Amino acid sequence: MKDKNYRATIYGELSSILSDHKNNFISKKVDLPLKPVLYLNDGLLNQLPKRDGKTGWPWTVEVERSLYEATRHWPKLTVVIPAYNQGEFIEEAIRSVLMQNYPNLELIVMDGGSTDNSRAILEQYSPWISYWQSEKDKGQGQAINMGFSIASGDYYGWLNSDDFYNEKAFFVLASEIIKSKKAFYYGDSFTVNRDRSDNVLWKGYLVRDIFLRFGGLIASHSAFWKSSVHQPVWEKMNCNVDGELWIRLVKGLTKKHIKFPIGSVRYYDNTKSAHPNWTAKWKEDDINIERVHGSPPGPRSALAYYFRFVQKLYKKYL
Repeated sequence: MKDKNYRATIYGELSSILSDHKNNFISKKVDLPLKPVLYLNDGLLNQLPKRDGKTGWPWTVEVERSLYEATRHWPKLTVVIPAYNQGEFIEEAIRSVLMQNYPNLELIVMDGGSTDNSRAILEQYSPWISYWQSEKDKGQGQAINMGFSIASGDYYGWLNSDDFYNEKAFFVLASEIIKSKKAFYYGDSFTVNRDRSDNVLWKGYLVRDIFLRFGGLIASHSAFWKSSVHQPVWEKMNCNVDGELWIRLVKGLTKKHIKFPIGSVRYYDNTKSAHPNWTAKWKEDDINIERVHGSPPGPRSALAYYFRFVQKLYKKYL
C-alpha cells in the first residue's frame, strides 16, 4: 500500500544523493571532468592484456574502427560498472566496453573493495578506464550512484560486472540516438550461462508508462538514457535496483526500442535472481516499492489482460 509520507521522505533523500557523492569525490581531489577512454585509429585490441585460451568477443575480436565515420559527431556515452568480488567476470565486462572502439566514451568502475583478484585486473586496465576505485561501499546501488555522480556523458548506462555488452552494441545504439534523438533507449539481450556455452535471445517489450509498474520490461544491461533526465537509484534496494528506477526515470520520457541485443546477462547459481539466499531481500524490495509506488496491477485486472494482449502482439508481429 502506498505511503505518501514515506514516499516524500524517500524522494527528499534522493534529491541530494548525487551531489553529496560528487562533493565527496571533489574533497578527495578527483579531477573532473574525467578523462575519456583512450581512442586509437587502429583500435585497442593490440594494446590490451592478452589472455591464453580466451578467444572470440571480446578477447580476440574488436569492433572495426571503420564503422565510425571520422566526420560524424558521436554522442558521449558513460558506462558505470558496479562490482564486488567478480574477478571471474569483470575483465570480460570491461573488455566488452573497450572493444566497442567507440570514439567518445567514459568508463567508470566502482568496486566495493573486493577481496579476490578484481583489484589486480583493474590495475591492469587502468590506462583505459576513466576512473576506478576499490573501496568499501554500501552495495550495488551506492556504487552506481557514485559512478554517475562524476559522469559527464550525453547518455548513461550501467553494466553489472558479471554481464557484458555485445559486439557492435555501441555503434547500433549511437546510430539510433543520432537518428531519433529519444531520451530513453532499451534493447533486446541475450541470457547466457556461466561459461557462455548457451545463450537465449530475450526480446524487449513495448514500454509504455501505463505498463511500468508490471516490472521486467527493461534489461538494465541494454538500456541507456539521456544524462539530462538521469535520476539516482534508490540505495535501499537490495536486488530490484533497476526495476524501481525505471518506475521513476522512464515515465514521461520519449522511448525507443532498439531491436538488437545490446547486452548479455549471466544467469548462474550465485546471482541474485537465482540463489535462494536472496529471496527475502527481493521480498523486502517489493514491500518498499509498494510503499512508494503502490501495488502492481493484479494478474486478473483489466490492465493486466490488456498488457498481456499488447505484448503478445508486439513480440510476435512487430
